[in-house]
Amino acid sequence: MACALTQGYNLDCRNSVAGIKEVHLIEYDNVSTITSAAGVITGITKLTGKKFWKYSLIKQTGSAEESIQANEENGTVHVQQTIKFPTNKLQAAVRNEIMLLSQNRLMIAVIDNNGVGWLYGEKNAVLMNTGSKAMSGTKFGDRNGYEFDFTGFEPVLAQSIDAATILTLNTAG
Repeated sequence: MACALTQGYNLDCRNSVAGIKEVHLIEYDNVSTITSAAGVITGITKLTGKKFWKYSLIKQTGSAEESIQANEENGTVHVQQTIKFPTNKLQAAVRNEIMLLSQNRLMIAVIDNNGVGWLYGEKNAVLMNTGSKAMSGTKFGDRNGYEFDFTGFEPVLAQSIDAATILTLNTAG
């Protein structure tokens, strides 16, 4: 059988936390090579002078999700990837950058609150959604800032990124 199972799953220690703490974004075409084995990325080669741009997130506000989409009638399986996070304070520089992000095909490295990295948009890129917005808020305690919403469609779930490769994301190629 071509799709034979290879392992089971046992309950592990309860030492995991949810959420994401940072995202790193790069234009899809600025990554030339990804080296991986067994679902773990061990190297990302960027074009000369290009790097991932880090966005530090507000605690407990960002999320990354993958949803397996299977169609029995067509015999297909793919994965929908979604990354959402806000930033605070409307600013011209962030406004300008959000416009550039909305026009690009991207790869996004997500670092979760367990310190594990995941690469979204590896094969087909992710795009900004219409759910992204700028908002002034109404009451003094409301968010004044931006909400980012990205979606991608991939053939498989995101690969994890090893710790050494995470350290090189913001270094120019």
